[in-house]
Amino acid sequence: MANERKTEQIVRTHLEKANAIIRIEEQKSDIPKIDKLLKTASKKGNRQGRPEFIITFNQNNDFLIVIECKADISRHESETKDKFSDFAVDGVLLYASFLSKEYDVLAIAVSGETQQQLKISHFLHLKNERKAVPMFGDKLLPVQDYLNGYLKSPEKFRQDYNELISYTKVLNDKLQKYSIPTKERALLLSCILIALEDEAFCASYDKKSTPKSLAEFLTATVAEKLEEANLDNQKIEKLNTQFGFIKTDTSLATQENILKELIDEIDCNINQFIKTHEYFDVLGQLYVQFLRYANNDKSLGIVLTPPHITGLFSELAQVNKNSIVYDNCAGTGGFLISAMREMIESAKGDAQKIREIKSSQLIGTEYQSHIYALAVSNMFIHQDGKTNIIGGRSCFEAEVINQVKAQKPTVGLLNPPYTKEKEELRFVLNNLECLVDGGTCIAIVPMRCALLSEEKEIEYKKQILSNHTLEAVLTMPNDLFIDSKVNTYTCAMIFTAHRKHPENHKTFFGYFKEDGFIKRKATGRTDLNGTWEKIKNRWKDTFRNREEIAGLSVKRVVTATDEWCVEAYMETDYSQLTEQHFSEEIRKYVSYKLLHLENNNISQINTITQNTFDIDTNSWEYFDLKDLFGTPQKCKCSNAKELLDEGDDIYYIGAKKTDNGVMNKVVMVENLVAKGNCILFIGDGQGSVGFSTYQPIDFIGSTTLSCGYNENLNAYNGLFMVTVLDLERCKYSFGRKYGPKQIQKAKIKLPSKNGQPDWQFMEDYIKSLPYSNLI
Repeated sequence: MANERKTEQIVRTHLEKANAIIRIEEQKSDIPKIDKLLKTASKKGNRQGRPEFIITFNQNNDFLIVIECKADISRHESETKDKFSDFAVDGVLLYASFLSKEYDVLAIAVSGETQQQLKISHFLHLKNERKAVPMFGDKLLPVQDYLNGYLKSPEKFRQDYNELISYTKVLNDKLQKYSIPTKERALLLSCILIALEDEAFCASYDKKSTPKSLAEFLTATVAEKLEEANLDNQKIEKLNTQFGFIKTDTSLATQENILKELIDEIDCNINQFIKTHEYFDVLGQLYVQFLRYANNDKSLGIVLTPPHITGLFSELAQVNKNSIVYDNCAGTGGFLISAMREMIESAKGDAQKIREIKSSQLIGTEYQSHIYALAVSNMFIHQDGKTNIIGGRSCFEAEVINQVKAQKPTVGLLNPPYTKEKEELRFVLNNLECLVDGGTCIAIVPMRCALLSEEKEIEYKKQILSNHTLEAVLTMPNDLFIDSKVNTYTCAMIFTAHRKHPENHKTFFGYFKEDGFIKRKATGRTDLNGTWEKIKNRWKDTFRNREEIAGLSVKRVVTATDEWCVEAYMETDYSQLTEQHFSEEIRKYVSYKLLHLENNNISQINTITQNTFDIDTNSWEYFDLKDLFGTPQKCKCSNAKELLDEGDDIYYIGAKKTDNGVMNKVVMVENLVAKGNCILFIGDGQGSVGFSTYQPIDFIGSTTLSCGYNENLNAYNGLFMVTVLDLERCKYSFGRKYGPKQIQKAKIKLPSKNGQPDWQFMEDYIKSLPYSNLI
């Protein structure tokens, strides 16, 4: 007969090895908060829950472990996980769901009576999260490993990061109240974080008798720390200049307790995050958050790359312990810190190699003085040793280029300044020049650099291909820089340095737009659902294997005058097209017609039809849009406001998909009228670029719209066409607009007959669907 006491003894013996750092309780807890949470957690409902073991940590009050045991391994886990009293996993997840209202909980289910047959499952249920996630595998681990694994887990990082960002809002409001200029807020944080590295400062800063003496103590401590790090005098002087405002600021240096309280809060809320989650660009993220709260001020500095992208680039470049990484537009050091993380992980604990990495294998240049101060501070906080960031000088200076070349960088990572002068590719060329033969460069640049460029950009592209190989271009997520108040659409370009682009070399193009991040007003873009790791791994595998996947990636031979983006070449996945897509388009059109067009009788609605048609996209053929519609005609109205107050003779159609584009009725102006019975391509517009509509009647349209005409077109096959065209929408954005040039280069797949579009099939298919009698 199964004996659960044997299982419990195995677990008890294992836990007792960690008695020095934990407290073990069985069946119930003497801690009032835990006892209260378990009051109604009974496996049979509404009675006291009694887990086999409850483990709390002496030095971490936010985390506990709960364990449930079963002797019989067949009672380990049910299929439905709701047999709470009969199965170990079911029961421990129930307890975790109650305890997670106040704690982060590691739930462990153990079954079996001997070490050999033991079956183990682990689940992490973070405080206030909806569900637990599996982790740690199927073996009992040392208790210290559980604590370390929890602290370093992606789930815990996500929780801590969201708390950090939430605190940033609170901190920003305080600094605003104290009249600290936005530009100086991140500098103040960096100064405090450097000082908190000093034991003497931590032990005595709260004993300073006046605000002025504390401000002077803070800046003097930082100066000493920088000198101890063997930074050259010029760097120290630049940093001391940037931090000098702290000693004279009215709030910080004269008002009681303000600076002291800020140091206390930053130590608790930010410094502890840095200690737990090493090699993360905290200062860069705080700088971005301060930008978000800075009204409409975009002049504070540069656009900083989000940390999940800096990490991705390091992995794509296969950064390792022997890499030497150069960023000629270092910003706050985000790329260098992500590279440092990969390099140190690759060193696998080799202390000497880690010292070498930090002291000599990370190189940067940053021209702006206050950003340079943040970069050096950031690297110092991460104990990079020598801090090889060249500040206040241009990366284009011959002396700087030679200084960097002498260190033989193997990897270049950069996000150049996005300027009206369109010099981004010049910075890419500069980075490539500094790399060793065969080095890898990855740059994130505006999408316009990849498109049908102006003469200046084409010349840069020619220079690149004459000396280096374009390995890949990856389209990046649309809202990547929304937290920096920049709505720039971007792509990542990957090069091999000093290897001329072979004539027939196929470049890899990836559609890497969906990173799983979600916009939230309070926190900006975050990995809210924890999907980034899985998405990132898929992107990496697709790139490394150079896989061609419909809707995701393609390979093409390109020249300097071609578009360097996946949108120009990737195949649309037409297999996703279903009857539901066509029916939805009909419903939208009928709604528009009932609202805006005359002679509609709602009593005629017929939702019951018999669809006898099959959609077999594999048998369809491709047709060029230029053959279907000739040269699209641009609409002509550039200022609709002038027409609004004059009359209501004709509809004005704008750059939107909803309501079939209808904006208002306006006065008739003959030379602005576009003929109806056309497909309307939306070339630009908030959230609608790349969509199409069918327009049945004459209208006045925005200049962002283009009209396509065909003598075979009618409302039925027009709606069929629009449904298919909207599948192409992913190929267009603010960075790559849906204008006449792009339309004439595009193609779509349609039902065909004798090598021509089967207009009659398209019409008959739409007529077979619900609501079609109202079209």
